[in-house]
Amino acid sequence: MLQNIGIPGLILILVIALIVFGPSKLPELGRAVGSTLKEFKNSTRDLVSDGEPEQEQSKIKNEKSII
Repeated sequence: MLQNIGIPGLILILVIALIVFGPSKLPELGRAVGSTLKEFKNSTRDLVSDGEPEQEQSKIKNEKSII
């Protein structure tokens, strides 16, 4: 879906955003989106790192039960 936008479509979206939000609100909006993405990335990284020790522990338990 987003692959078909291209440069002209992206420019059109930015112009519409400039008209709707105004030049004073765009930096604030950009900072908010950036911080939201950063928090999302950190939380997904934490979830993935929390899941890895559990998988390793289950492998160790399975190996011990086979022996």
